Amino acid sequence: MPVEFVGGLFPRNQLAPRQAYGAPLDLTYLRDLARAHEHAGFDRVLIASGGGDPATLAAYAAAHTEKLGFMIAHRPGLTPPVLAARAFATLDQTTGGRIRLHAITGHAPEPEHGEHLLDKAERYARADEYLQIVRRTWSEDQPFDFEGKYFNIRNAYSPVKPLRKTGVPISLGGSSDAAYQVAVRHTDLYALWAEPLADTAARIAQLKAAADAIGVTPPRVSLSVRLIIGETEELAWQKARHIVAQLERNYSGAKVPGRGGDHGQSGGGQRQLALAARGEVFDKALFLGTSSAIGGGTDSTSLVGTPDTIIAALLAYADIGVTTFLNRGYDPLHDAIDYGRYIIPAVREEFRRRELAAA
Repeated sequence: MPVEFVGGLFPRNQLAPRQAYGAPLDLTYLRDLARAHEHAGFDRVLIASGGGDPATLAAYAAAHTEKLGFMIAHRPGLTPPVLAARAFATLDQTTGGRIRLHAITGHAPEPEHGEHLLDKAERYARADEYLQIVRRTWSEDQPFDFEGKYFNIRNAYSPVKPLRKTGVPISLGGSSDAAYQVAVRHTDLYALWAEPLADTAARIAQLKAAADAIGVTPPRVSLSVRLIIGETEELAWQKARHIVAQLERNYSGAKVPGRGGDHGQSGGGQRQLALAARGEVFDKALFLGTSSAIGGGTDSTSLVGTPDTIIAALLAYADIGVTTFLNRGYDPLHDAIDYGRYIIPAVREEFRRRELAAA
């Protein structure tokens, strides 16, 4: 199976302080960043929900690129599922089949969006119903009814369908048993934040066990990790320490209107903080300092080193079952160019070599 690379698309530089979230969208930067990822050889880019409406940003970026795909963060439950299914089907057609729905169930409710479901297991149960309805809306040729605990729908139908008979691909991230259950039922890609190899292998085993329990093929596995590259190991670590200092300055006491600052509430955030308590560096290149600098949470752990060191680290994750790498940097535009220059071609070539050897 070929390796897939996913970058990150944002309408501003991610090293900016959180106060920058109130600034206007920089559409020139967004366009240039999308094109940089396409030229660097990324398959697609993740558009998170913090910098504007992800679907609208994807539509804009798609108009300025030719092949780049878009992984669009979407919170199940905050938009009616049939309307969401129609919107994604429309965007799938207008972009030539270049989108993926990335379900974000969330570690906490978002009352600023009218979300008051406190129990995380219930939010995953609601996401399960939601994705059932979305998939049926994409596939059903006649209006259908759905009656569940969270949704009661009559005569659901969309005249617009995705380009593929299987619908728009769906991915999901999370770190709880409930997340595994939703992932194996509805997705083809499960997203993890980078942890030490042994911990990551254990989580992949849990995912496979959840799939085996209901007799389905497990989704592929995506690993999210920042890459901090230097010409030498010493220079790479100097760069990493400089980034940590910048993050600490920018995140210290900064608030985003309408957003809580406690990343550590999520299961993944708690795991990051627990790992940081065990140590700062794991498996030679995995660095927890960038995560600790912002208080844990998000895909904030990093691989640090020369290109050869980082390539070896990515391949070690591939050896335990990772097929997709979500890599974005702290200087997104220049980092995307460097990843395309030093990392992506070498990893792809090694995957091809291994496939030929296996054949």
